[in-house]
Amino acid sequence: MPPEILVDVESVGFTYDRRPVLKGISMRIPRGSIVAIMGASGSGKTTLLRIIGGQLKPNEGRVTVAGRSVAELPLDDLYAMRRRMSMLYQFGALFTDMTVFENVAFPLREHTDMSEEEIGRAVREKLELVNLPNTEQLMPVDLSGGMRKRVGLARSIVLDPKVILYDEPTTGLDPITAASLDATIRRLSQNLDVTFVIVTHDLGSVFVATDRVILLDRRAKRIIAEGDP
Repeated sequence: MPPEILVDVESVGFTYDRRPVLKGISMRIPRGSIVAIMGASGSGKTTLLRIIGGQLKPNEGRVTVAGRSVAELPLDDLYAMRRRMSMLYQFGALFTDMTVFENVAFPLREHTDMSEEEIGRAVREKLELVNLPNTEQLMPVDLSGGMRKRVGLARSIVLDPKVILYDEPTTGLDPITAASLDATIRRLSQNLDVTFVIVTHDLGSVFVATDRVILLDRRAKRIIAEGDP
């Protein structure tokens, strides 16, 4: 039985102020897989993530997530879909005046009616999953770069999303910390059945953490290669 396609990008084109960024982009991402998007700076990698997440609308083609066309969703349905999809930025994007606990709990307080006891249990569980037990009361300033990324990752999975869109997860990390984060991503994908779409320049991470690589060309604005690492 073929794998379920969770994210389907069909002939997507996108233009910024009459400047083409993407042309005829098509790719199918199976549920539970880890896909890397690579290419030179300016090749449209982050733009493609934003189109998948519904932050941008393509000028041509369409993107479906779990069978629903993202750009055609009414606003309430788009917000509901985004609660099942996380966008994770390079440096974690933590709230600097909140503790680790409050950062991870934030989506639960915004989007659920969970009790404080349930929130506490969920936060501790997710911090355990990213190998950060007993860090709830630390502030972001107390964390290393790798720890901040892990807290961001814990926050991104606290609502049990189907898809995580991750922009440059290992940027700025030393090789040992990067390898540890790669292993965490692989483990979360397997244990939680989460699909990762990762923009990266890190070839080491690609070989360790991903199932499939998509290479964008800046000049052609298209996919020029696709396959396993």
